[in-house]
Amino acid sequence: MVITDDDSADSLIGELVDRGYPATKVSSTGGFLRKGSATILSGVGTEDVDLVLGIIRTECQARTEYLPAQATPFPDAALPREPIEVRVGGAIVFVLPVERFLKT
Repeated sequence: MVITDDDSADSLIGELVDRGYPATKVSSTGGFLRKGSATILSGVGTEDVDLVLGIIRTECQARTEYLPAQATPFPDAALPREPIEVRVGGAIVFVLPVERFLKT
């Protein structure tokens, strides 16, 4: 299970599917900026976990964006007026054992 930003989700899905790994995208919202994100579900064999993690690292890289101070969830007169540097992107990955998998 991978949680990533919308921008990275489509390229990740494309790369996984191109390499023969099934993937399902579920839209979600959350995080510091309350921006759209995606939860990607993909079931792979134990022997493929490291390869898939490599694909995720390549397709879901963190980056820096600059936001106006008033765009943050903490509007306050005491905050500086210059843009605020925020780390976005990347991925949160959960590797979960599957006791049983059924496809009907």
